[in-house]
Amino acid sequence: MTAYEKPDPFPVLPLAGYPVSALTTEELKTQLIRDLARGRRRMLFFVNTNFVNQCTALKPEFKQPEVILVNDGIGMDIASLLIHQRRYPDNLNGTDFVPALLETLVARYHSGDGEVAAPPSVFLLGAKPGVARQAARVLEDRGVLVAGALDGYDESADNNRVLADMNASGADIVLVATGNPRQETWILANAPSLDARLLIGVGALLDFLAGDKPRAPEIIRRLHLEWLYRLSLEPRRLARRYTVDIGHFLIRCFREREQGT
Repeated sequence: MTAYEKPDPFPVLPLAGYPVSALTTEELKTQLIRDLARGRRRMLFFVNTNFVNQCTALKPEFKQPEVILVNDGIGMDIASLLIHQRRYPDNLNGTDFVPALLETLVARYHSGDGEVAAPPSVFLLGAKPGVARQAARVLEDRGVLVAGALDGYDESADNNRVLADMNASGADIVLVATGNPRQETWILANAPSLDARLLIGVGALLDFLAGDKPRAPEIIRRLHLEWLYRLSLEPRRLARRYTVDIGHFLIRCFREREQGT
């Protein structure tokens, strides 16, 4: 494992006690690429309303200097406007950001960029059987070197074996797609045992890459209404998340503001 060097502090717009960074897409890309080049350990998490509600027990661990929390979704913008009278600079959802980061790493490697001295090597963990491997094929078609892929079921049942496989693969980046708060818990607990320098909780990204779940049309994504599209596809599973749980999220935000955290 490589030693961690503390970077310059990020601008932060905290919500519900979570130190959510206020970064643009390009600022986040630049920071992560620089950290990879310098061997710095990073754990990246995309904070949406469900994350805030589900990851409360992990809150103290998100204040580690290796962790970057970024905003995901219109709910975070609404809460930031109510609490800080400011929106976040960009919507940094993992489904768009992570592929863009990998494509930038590939492009900079092929351009002879000295900071990206090798093609990105990625290990995928999570999703239903077969999905991670299909997502791996999609990434490989885009020039990404996939060092390994395990589903979130039988293939990942033996955690010691998972860690050994990841370290043996030589992967620089680990994408964990097991949902909140399972993926965050796993990354925080296992990062010290891994040689990978960047670990990211990616939610449903592997499902989208593999074509197992459809993305909303681009115009809907631009209007920040992808949540409504997903609700229309899975109303029984997501109805509570986008109704009752939104209320709980806003209560948490205002309660933490009153407590000054």
